[in-house]
Amino acid sequence: MRCTQSAYKLGMTHAAPIQYPHRPSSFPGVCLQGLACFALTLACAAAPAWALTPAEMLAGYAQAAGQAPQAVRGQQFFDATHGKEWRCSTCHTKQPAAEGTHASTRKAITPLAPAANPKRFTDSAKTEKWFRRNCNDVLGRECTAAEKADVLAWLISLKP
Repeated sequence: MRCTQSAYKLGMTHAAPIQYPHRPSSFPGVCLQGLACFALTLACAAAPAWALTPAEMLAGYAQAAGQAPQAVRGQQFFDATHGKEWRCSTCHTKQPAAEGTHASTRKAITPLAPAANPKRFTDSAKTEKWFRRNCNDVLGRECTAAEKADVLAWLISLKP
């Protein structure tokens, strides 16, 4: 069995094995390629996946929307009702740099504005999860890329 195949079978890589010519290790029984794969896997696991800045996330939404985001439009969207009972400000308050409270569970919600909460909008998977849930609560559908860009542009403009 080749070194890469051993590493793959032991779960030390996430990709299919690449077939390299077999080179015996200088240490009997040690697969240096497997150790390298394992070390790389550990290093990648320690780094946060999808770590972004709010500005990078905004740029992605703006590109997907095909238009420039407008903070004023984002604030109007945040404070308006959209056919359902709640609005964004129902839970996140009209001052998103302050802590909010979930309308039905009464759980505390950390500030939404990135200036008040540096962890906000730095993880794309988490951001998408919460946009999906919250937009469904407020709109009854997912938000468009333009709506996300506008709201995020407004939130980035806020100061604590």
